[in-house]
Amino acid sequence: MKLALDHLVIAAQTLDAGTEYVADALGIAPQGGGAHAAMGTHNRVLGLFGGMYLEVIAVDPDASAPQRPRWFGLDSDSVRERLQAGPCLLHWAARVERPADLSRWQAQYPDRIARAIPMQRGDLRWRITVPEDGSLPAWQGEAASAGGGLLPSLIQWDVSPHPGAILPRQDLALRKLTGRHPNAELLRQGLAWLGAEPLIMIEQADGPPVLIAEIETPQGIRTLR
Repeated sequence: MKLALDHLVIAAQTLDAGTEYVADALGIAPQGGGAHAAMGTHNRVLGLFGGMYLEVIAVDPDASAPQRPRWFGLDSDSVRERLQAGPCLLHWAARVERPADLSRWQAQYPDRIARAIPMQRGDLRWRITVPEDGSLPAWQGEAASAGGGLLPSLIQWDVSPHPGAILPRQDLALRKLTGRHPNAELLRQGLAWLGAEPLIMIEQADGPPVLIAEIETPQGIRTLR
């Protein structure tokens, strides 16, 4: 399965807080975006070099409560507690390239890949894997599951071109995406099975999982975490 890094996910308690965090770090503020009615969230976006983009996402205070748990673990106690300390690089998404089909792949391996949910925002249509409980993706090993936002959600765009290809190009480029996790080898196994291992470097480290993106900017290398 051919995968490409689609986008980075900055989560925040409010959209303005997340936007300010990115603007302070990178010198450019995300803009545009919109609402995800099915998830009760809204976002702003920022194009990166190479067809990738950065998304700032938060619970939409003006939206009705969704019929299911929100994606990216936004309803979980652990993520809510984390966001109380400020916005963070919570997660990332890997794009399934055609002619492969994400829904067909998920149907073949339902125990390893969460269901691909159809989504729409304006003219954009896509499918993205979201566990039933809304949690971040995890990989089951012999002893425990591992994830913490370091394994990607899988996304397939049902429009062409995809957003990363048409967003205004900023003078920003992802230099390296790194994850730190106490069970790094288990995560590497999961990434290898998905075909996503070349997209992120996983390091062994004690403590909670951490996702780090090094971004080249006109002012030098800046870090999001």
